[in-house]
Amino acid sequence: MSHSQRKLNLNAFLFGTGHHEASWRLPEAEPDRNLDFKHVLQIVQTAERGLMDSVFLADGYSGRSNKLEPFTELAALASRTKHIGLIATVGTTYNEPFHVARKFASLDHISKGRAGWNIVTGAGSAAHNFGRDEHPDHALRYEEADEFVEVAKQLWDSWEDEAVINDKAAGTRIVKDKVHTIDYKGKYYSVKGPLNIARPPQGYPVLVQAGSSESGKEFAAKVAEVIFTAHQSIESAQAFYQDVKARLPKYGRTADQLKILPGISPILADTAEEAREIENELFEYVNKDGAVKRLSERLGLDLSDHPLDKPLSLDGVRETEEVNGNKSRHQLILDLVRHEHLTLKQLINRLAGARGHFTFTGTPLQLADVIETWFLNGAADGFNVMPQIYPSGLTQFVDKVIPELQNRGLFRTEYEGASLRERLGLKRPANVRFETKAIL
Repeated sequence: MSHSQRKLNLNAFLFGTGHHEASWRLPEAEPDRNLDFKHVLQIVQTAERGLMDSVFLADGYSGRSNKLEPFTELAALASRTKHIGLIATVGTTYNEPFHVARKFASLDHISKGRAGWNIVTGAGSAAHNFGRDEHPDHALRYEEADEFVEVAKQLWDSWEDEAVINDKAAGTRIVKDKVHTIDYKGKYYSVKGPLNIARPPQGYPVLVQAGSSESGKEFAAKVAEVIFTAHQSIESAQAFYQDVKARLPKYGRTADQLKILPGISPILADTAEEAREIENELFEYVNKDGAVKRLSERLGLDLSDHPLDKPLSLDGVRETEEVNGNKSRHQLILDLVRHEHLTLKQLINRLAGARGHFTFTGTPLQLADVIETWFLNGAADGFNVMPQIYPSGLTQFVDKVIPELQNRGLFRTEYEGASLRERLGLKRPANVRFETKAIL
């Protein structure tokens, strides 16, 4: 596909009052609306007005996040939107394939083909909430996830597309020969099937993955159709893009079957000076002591007495191979310190903006330039847009950045097709396991 034909894919990452950790402290912020569905709906409708491909909800099973459960929230959003894709994060480590396959099939039916599954193994331990003594090892989690997704696919395929006929004259609702047990017996899961709901309109929900470790990249090359990833520079993004796309052929896949969407977290204003003022205001609200404590825990170093304005040393730091959580994000932080020689304050401020994703402060025109450069130079197929302030940051992106991208021929001017797959340029997967062969 030529550059003139190729279009950006844009996802809006929903995140409370914004992706900057201090956004909730701004005078205009309304953190009490975190559980207000009408507030979330307005944000999602803004994204849909901007013709964005999808919205995405992160999730986890521990901590004090105080946010709605994704399936419940997205099902409600599906009834109040028409086009935008709805992507839920669901972890494999603390779930069962049958439950997850059923829920995503339901969401895809409710939304008429707009569901996506962000597959994670669990970056932070929730073992204590599920009767386990410890969080499984990183490599083991990906091995389990591989099998988990395979079971889910087989369950979605356990109903052929023509299984439901509702033939009143014949008195037949479901053709029994077109609904199959899967009799799956693997290393980690044993599932008889079939699923108790018809095959999703998209065949499968769009499969999304967000890990960038070595295990994560290999898993993505085999399974994922979209990757959310974090990079601090175009060079890093280009290397990741080339690496993952090069892994696809071994799984019989082509480059256009996987969309790579780095995170981009903007602060926008009409002038660069105004944007910088907003950035400085946010930095003033950052809880420095809390940030130092979290960073100390992540790096395995006591930074409590380290001067804020002194460059960090990585002597004695916990290396990435020792981490049993989010390895790629840990490595990104180490690379930031090594390559940019950041002070403790600079690192805290950088991470406060979007937890390691690429942050941008400036005008809509300047952001459009960055997006175009990454898109046309092998660093991205689109972006996971992460406004540092909600809802104003997304409104500015939709009203000022997207029209500029449209003027440059880089983004759609109307929605194409009916499903999230169609808008991402992804084919509907055939049911190769149980499809009845025509008798010649």
